[in-house]
Amino acid sequence: MEQDVESTVTVRQPKLPKQTWDDFPKPLQDKERVKQKIQRYVRKDGKCNVHHGNVRETYRYLTDIFTTLVDLKWRFNLFIFVLVYIVTWLFFGFMWWLIAYIRGDLEHIGDNQWTPCVNNLNGFVTAFLFSIETETTIGYGHRVITDKCPEGILLLLVQSVLGSIVNAFMVGCMFVKISQPKKRAETLVFSTNAVISMRDGRLCLMFRVGDLRNSHIVEASIRAKMIKSKQTKEGEFIPLNQTDMNVGYDTGDDRLFLVSPLIICHEINQHSPFWEISKEHLAHEELEIVVILEGMVEATGMTCQARSSYVASEIKWGYRFTPVLMLEDGFYEVDYNSFHDIYETNTPSCSARELTEMTARSRLPLTWSVSSRLSTQGLPDSQEKSSSEAEEQVERNGDVANMESESKV
Repeated sequence: MEQDVESTVTVRQPKLPKQTWDDFPKPLQDKERVKQKIQRYVRKDGKCNVHHGNVRETYRYLTDIFTTLVDLKWRFNLFIFVLVYIVTWLFFGFMWWLIAYIRGDLEHIGDNQWTPCVNNLNGFVTAFLFSIETETTIGYGHRVITDKCPEGILLLLVQSVLGSIVNAFMVGCMFVKISQPKKRAETLVFSTNAVISMRDGRLCLMFRVGDLRNSHIVEASIRAKMIKSKQTKEGEFIPLNQTDMNVGYDTGDDRLFLVSPLIICHEINQHSPFWEISKEHLAHEELEIVVILEGMVEATGMTCQARSSYVASEIKWGYRFTPVLMLEDGFYEVDYNSFHDIYETNTPSCSARELTEMTARSRLPLTWSVSSRLSTQGLPDSQEKSSSEAEEQVERNGDVANMESESKV
């Protein structure tokens, strides 16, 4: 009886070579880069994405304890505020109880012939209440210090002085914490995207800033820096190198009268870090533009700073901002619904350097271009030979004339 024997065939797939990132097409690379999380130096809300690690000299924080407490978060600040007062009350309450215990006041409770240090102090709880009354200057009522206790009088002086110092320090810390203008910076808004387009015949990078409050920012100024890694000619690698971008420092346009939204313009010239960046190169650049708006709060006079940033994917080439200021019924109205809106415009995709070179070539006169072209291309071979033969003939005629003059002499 024949049995069908099934033969198993194993097919070995050939090993494919490992593909690197450069083997994928560029559109696929760009999509993957967009999917990856962009590591910002400064986040859109203005917070710096930098953490300090391995700080060994932590004692420096204690030398500036006031600033350290102000910089803490609110929950820690309130916890320290309550803890300091409770600790001081407990400490001096224990000292008052210790004095009463050493003098024997606790053993003569109810003895009218005995003069205690503090009247009606019969335990730690009453000593703690007396400590609170002393430090907070609430006023003495049922419990009061007597004049027969010099150590109590000395402790009263120490607690009064230290209590005033603690009050001044903690109340001052809370006042500065409350009056910090950080929340004021949240009403200073930046446009979601920055744009690159033509303005007055020049390629410019622009972004918009605005103030949501009616109270203005006094002495407002704007700065911009490009964050990009750099390698020097000597081979030194500088991570996150900061390059200043001129937004009107030489003309005074960086000083803002921020009543309505303003468009901040950076002209891309030979001093700009965008001088050689085109639209195609911008999509592959790993850069970040940090903008800093500073000024004084009109209500309090304290300095306020608002920050934001733009990465390469947030810089739109060939767009402009939609106008938001309109005149209605004798006053100007700002439409903040269109604050972040942009529209496309006709903008060359080449870099500012290439655009400048093309503009310079188009303005050259015709005679200069023809003569320069002849000088660069040179004369034909026949003309060159004839000119060289003529020069040799002139030299020979000159030599013969010289010989004849010498023979006559």
